Amino acid sequence: MSVAAARAHAAARSFSRVENFFLSHRAQMAERPAVADFTFGDPRDMALPGLVAALRARAEPRSVDWFAYKANEPEACAFLADVLAAELELPYEPEDIALTRGAFGAIRLAFTLLLEPGDECVSPLPGWFCYGAMLAAVGATEVPAPLAPPRFDLDPEAIAAAITPRTRIVIVNTPHNPTGRIYSRADLSALAALLEAKSAEIGRRIWILSDEPYRRVRFDGAGFTSPAAVYPHTLVDYSYGKILLAPGLRLGYLAISPLLPAAEREELRRIRFAAQMADGWNVPDAPLIYALPDLEPLGIDIAALARRRERMLDALAGWGYAMTRPEGTFYLWGRAPGGDAAAFAGRLREHGVHVMPGTLFDRPEDFRLCLTATDAMVEAALPAFREAARAEAEHG
Repeated sequence: MSVAAARAHAAARSFSRVENFFLSHRAQMAERPAVADFTFGDPRDMALPGLVAALRARAEPRSVDWFAYKANEPEACAFLADVLAAELELPYEPEDIALTRGAFGAIRLAFTLLLEPGDECVSPLPGWFCYGAMLAAVGATEVPAPLAPPRFDLDPEAIAAAITPRTRIVIVNTPHNPTGRIYSRADLSALAALLEAKSAEIGRRIWILSDEPYRRVRFDGAGFTSPAAVYPHTLVDYSYGKILLAPGLRLGYLAISPLLPAAEREELRRIRFAAQMADGWNVPDAPLIYALPDLEPLGIDIAALARRRERMLDALAGWGYAMTRPEGTFYLWGRAPGGDAAAFAGRLREHGVHVMPGTLFDRPEDFRLCLTATDAMVEAALPAFREAARAEAEHG
């Protein structure tokens, strides 16, 4: 007889590939330093000086209640409402914002607010590999909907086919991890029209969870439209861990679209904090809340990411790799030589170069690499990519 709950086992099954990869990768790094690590979006340089200064300043108590219990602090929520109103051109108000422990916390809060056991959530394929485990933990089911190649556009037919009477949420991740695709206003408006029709057809409202942690990591002056601007029944999650390249600092928020009908908007506002408490006091630590105005203007060097993107794309194209040109995010996504990403990752690993095989994204023929590696790592790794392509050409 199992000791753990069935939902815990379901979450563990969903997460097992990622867990095994993560733990194995850590062990490999401890045993043998890498020439280049392109796996996770971790920092490879020291933290932004402004980030360190802000944390140091805000960690110093200025009152006896400096480290008292925190909630959706009015000043912080008002600040974020102004930021979102300017950035997304929507009339956000402080009560629309819930401060969370990163995007993980925001996604969890969205699931707590919207999902009943047995509900279904449509997610992109390929897509972030933690949705399924998080859904299983609340008794819901992930239903993948393939994105349309070669650019990995939203595919209305695939999304429509994935929707059933149990569908409650459709996840839109823009800019998209792992492909870097940014969806246009026209793409999102078409999705909004589909979800309006499907909501009427199944007799229950389908929501969008707009997963936007890479919203500020965009290339070539690319614009951005949030689904919250075209579909009122949208919740937006965001994390500062990406733009600050500090995923270990759990600071984010969940935002209700201000276009939501007033009665529904007020209901979510009214229960947001109770849901956060039920999720384990899902609120950032006090110094991070105080530091929000200091952190908001900071960001990693997007131009440096863009240069690495061009360097890698040019070199890999010259050796026959089929790569997707990202419009945003940290990542490059492409087809492994020979179509076996696990074998390809193993060959690179022999040279001290680590990439993420597409098996973690249910795309075993593809791979992802992360541009947060340093320029020196990129240059040191390129010979291994060239050798892997040459070996496949000779023996494939």
